Amino acid sequence: MIPLLHDFDGETVLVVGGGPVGARKARRFAEEASVVVLSPEFGEREFGGAELVRAAPDADEIRRWIARTDPALVVAATDDPDLNAAAESAARDHGALVNRADDHGEQSVGNVVVPATVRDDPVTMAVATGGRAPALSKHLRERFESEFAGAGEMAELTGDLRETLKSEGIPPAERRDAVRAVVRDRAVWKALDSGRPKARQVAEDVIGDLPGETT
Repeated sequence: MIPLLHDFDGETVLVVGGGPVGARKARRFAEEASVVVLSPEFGEREFGGAELVRAAPDADEIRRWIARTDPALVVAATDDPDLNAAAESAARDHGALVNRADDHGEQSVGNVVVPATVRDDPVTMAVATGGRAPALSKHLRERFESEFAGAGEMAELTGDLRETLKSEGIPPAERRDAVRAVVRDRAVWKALDSGRPKARQVAEDVIGDLPGETT
């Protein structure tokens, strides 16, 4: 598998199944997409503001809802493998991506895997184990959250620095070296806790200590 990022802004995701897995998937995609959940019952679960459609879908009903919602992605998240297979088939016929929540280890050809993700905009980090070790994915995600706290602020800071150096006519190779020095400097990461102005000053000091025209 080759990891890719997909922008779901303005897209629709159809989730078939309103159990715990369907609810978790709905919450995940509702951060960016319009989500419709098709299920005979929903319980007291949280679906992240998704549209809930109470229905006991069969293969034909799933096809009708796919035609109606025109989803970019169909999530098959029921506890019925045959119904999940029907949702997968209908999604492929429609040209939509498909995520089979009951595919573990041996993934179907073309099946989309939703990895464990850490988001600190504009930074996104993800880890997947091909469905073989979900506990490990969760553990690594938690480590990422701790180890790379402030990554979003660092991305914004270095983005601003790159633009400043470019406007000053600093050659590309020196800009690259300067930004690399900043992201590798622990003092800059620590300074982010005090706000971006403080971190910017520390970063500029780091760059000022480098040889070349950036000084």
